[in-house]
Amino acid sequence: MSSRIFQNVIIQLKDAVDRTIGVVDEQGFVVASSELAMIGSRLDDFHLYEFDGTEHPVSTGSRTYCALSSPGAKFDYAAFTDGSDPMSRTICSIASVAFNEAKNNYEEKHNKAAFIKNIISDNILPGDVYVRAKELHFVTDEPRVVLLVRQMENSDVAAVEVIQRLFPDKQKDFVLNINETDIVLVKSLPNTNCPEEIQKVARTIESTLLEEMGTKCVIGISTNARHLRELADRYKEAQVAIDVGRVFESEKTIINYESLGLGRIIYQLPTTLCEMFLNEVFKKNPIETLDEDTLETINKFFENNLNVSETSRKLYVHRNTLVYRLEKIKKITGLDLREFDHAIVFKVAMMVKMYLDSLNNTKY
Repeated sequence: MSSRIFQNVIIQLKDAVDRTIGVVDEQGFVVASSELAMIGSRLDDFHLYEFDGTEHPVSTGSRTYCALSSPGAKFDYAAFTDGSDPMSRTICSIASVAFNEAKNNYEEKHNKAAFIKNIISDNILPGDVYVRAKELHFVTDEPRVVLLVRQMENSDVAAVEVIQRLFPDKQKDFVLNINETDIVLVKSLPNTNCPEEIQKVARTIESTLLEEMGTKCVIGISTNARHLRELADRYKEAQVAIDVGRVFESEKTIINYESLGLGRIIYQLPTTLCEMFLNEVFKKNPIETLDEDTLETINKFFENNLNVSETSRKLYVHRNTLVYRLEKIKKITGLDLREFDHAIVFKVAMMVKMYLDSLNNTKY
């Protein structure tokens, strides 16, 4: 970040305060000051200042420091002023607010990562995307994919830095902290047809977070974006991938939006429509009539492509026993799973039931 931004603020504040003010970096070197001779020097009392993760003024005896805001718990810059009396604390607090505002405005205008975050968050008008991209010398039509990394159980803000180390090219790959659990990676692609490469990236992130931090995560992968303006929709796809995967593919930790199939359609249906569908399909008896053993038989039958012989072998039962169970299911539900059309209806109905159950569990 340019020290000129801080120096411009100091010029405006200089006449309003009666003491030296300035900004130091994380090593205590002065990057901007109302006393020009101090710029480039290291403050002798900086070692007494201890950053506690907050933005409250802290006095060392001869000076007062106040950290500027930065991503996560990282310390980058601090405002300082001479003195440790209440007036010094007030001046330092006011100065830090002005410095923070200038710093944020600068990053908003010149930081590509902030620009990408505004796009995926829908905080920028579509027409402005072209203007800002031109200002930042951004390639707009380069293929990109969005990966949403959601930390499970023990989330850690340091996970952002771990992922950033994996993708150091900050001109092409952007690691963005969304909230305390979610991190987004907008990854540049060598071409638009490289699903294996994207899966490899996701597996690398997953294994690295687990090995270095003991953090388990689930990763949603979007379809490819061919233009910057598509990134907001791709971010939503990555969110849907995680949400739908939680319902229909709970055993997976890496879910691709393109592989969701029927689950993606069901997830977007109104609950009233889902309930009506279940009532129509199971008009003879509700699906709850089927016990766990029967449901396991049905799932195995679907897994083995409605093949009676193969399913009976996997279940370690005689073929006739399986046929008897299928007849029992037909009697209870009115659906013969050996018929393709009936099997499709039953499969969709089971997925709809899973979706509704997940909503009910979420409510509690």
